Amino acid sequence: MRAYRDYLLRSIGAGYRVHLLATAPPTWETEFIDGWTVLDSTLDVAQMTAAALELHRRDPIHGVLCWDEGRILPASHVAQALGLPGGDPDVVRRCRDKHLTRMALDAAGVPQPRSQAVATVQQAMTAADLFGYPVVLKPRGLGASLGVVTVASPEQLAAQFAFTRDTSHPDTPPYEVPVLVEEYADGPEVSVDSAVFRGRVSPMFVARKELGYPPYCEEVGHYVDANDVLLGDTDFLQLLQSTHDALGFIDGVTHTEVRFGARGPRIIEVNGRLGGDLIPYLGLRTTGIDPGLVAAAIACGSPPHIRSHRRLAGGVRFFYADADDTTINSISFDVGRLPAAIDRAEAIAPPGAIVSPPPKGTLWGRIALATAIARTTESCRAALDAAQARLTVETS
Repeated sequence: MRAYRDYLLRSIGAGYRVHLLATAPPTWETEFIDGWTVLDSTLDVAQMTAAALELHRRDPIHGVLCWDEGRILPASHVAQALGLPGGDPDVVRRCRDKHLTRMALDAAGVPQPRSQAVATVQQAMTAADLFGYPVVLKPRGLGASLGVVTVASPEQLAAQFAFTRDTSHPDTPPYEVPVLVEEYADGPEVSVDSAVFRGRVSPMFVARKELGYPPYCEEVGHYVDANDVLLGDTDFLQLLQSTHDALGFIDGVTHTEVRFGARGPRIIEVNGRLGGDLIPYLGLRTTGIDPGLVAAAIACGSPPHIRSHRRLAGGVRFFYADADDTTINSISFDVGRLPAAIDRAEAIAPPGAIVSPPPKGTLWGRIALATAIARTTESCRAALDAAQARLTVETS
């Protein structure tokens, strides 16, 4: 995941001493860290906690930070054992488990799609009949829109239910009732990365999401604008505050997804971590707010520095293979012909990788990415179109 996260570690390492808990010795990370401990598992709470307590005995720890979805819950247990901010596993679990999120928001009256957890096709159909088609099928504990699909009829629901139920990740706990059936929320979707310090929610940047490969909800790109009107919308800001209050989220960073439809904004989900897909990178480049340093400050119990001093727009686009089970020989961009607005253009899939587009490939089917920074979103979109035209993929 270096392509998606190294900028965060680079920023944090410049201002803090970082000790990494990992399952293998670090490679590129060594430039930015002070030390590391290799563990059998970073999902094992007891092992993680024991390692952290031993380190704390020798060299006091001031904060615990994690931005990996599968490990935010174990990290909160470590923070709890050390008495540090973010050490409330129940709160993190309410974000991690989307059914618990729905229950908490419903109890507080926060606007959201109606939702029901189900284990069988018949239960799913009963819920869909109650909500009315189309409905969304969503795994209970995954992120990055993995396994999410929109269905418009009972026949489509029956055909797609196994796709959602069986989409899994090694870092995800099993659920006896693994699927959510949710009322379809129409309209465009945005995400908001926020800093939460002592209960106060401060949005850092808003990303406008682009979805592809319908009926699957693959996130194929995002656009961030430092001048986004939502950052000054008092009703929207109150919605964010009410959402976090309902979850009991006090200290940390979050990634909240919201849909705007005919019935107004609806909370789709709240993730107890920084956003993925290079959204925080775009936020850094377009606003000047450093999300890594913000997250580290809050983890250490210090007020974060959140002040935008840039007024730019940015975009990221992900590229996929054309067919299932494609073997990649090489991926390259014609760098000399890329527009000046292109900030990054790089391969993700290495030579020899076998990849597929959604639905088989989903997030893991991405083969390359490009980012653009410019004055307007429209300029970013034009630059990314040009980068896509100058992408060459050789396959077997």
